[in-house]
Amino acid sequence: MMLTAEDLLAGAKLTYDVKLSAEVLTPGIQNQNDNTSHSIKLKPLTVSDLQTISRAAKESSDLLAALMVQQSLVEPKMKIAEVMAMHVGLLEFILANVNRISGIETEPDQFSTAMEAPLTKAAFILAQEFGWTPEQINDLTLGQILLHLKMLEKNS
Repeated sequence: MMLTAEDLLAGAKLTYDVKLSAEVLTPGIQNQNDNTSHSIKLKPLTVSDLQTISRAAKESSDLLAALMVQQSLVEPKMKIAEVMAMHVGLLEFILANVNRISGIETEPDQFSTAMEAPLTKAAFILAQEFGWTPEQINDLTLGQILLHLKMLEKNS
């Protein structure tokens, strides 16, 4: 069965209730008697959301995480200053759920596989040696990358 555009876009309109335990809300405080169910409502991030967030955050990963959480929160709606005032554990918990529902969750072994890829290693070396940004390295052709790596090898 062939999917329609509506089928592909339907997931972006869903919302998810995420339960927060007392330990996540107030870590380190013993809440053994607190059986209250706390929850928030999240929506998946779209490509447009991620583009806007990455432009706004530029080079701050802290701001990036806070903007992702703020954009995904349906209930309660929060301002960015309020999200930035959350304790780190709560922000990380919510962000992990945002990533999961948005389909951008990665497994730990995916990171190690990506870090071992030859192009990843080459990009890291070029960034270290020449001070280039990821965008500058991304603009290079494979031939240019190999040429620069060969030049570095001869100079060492």
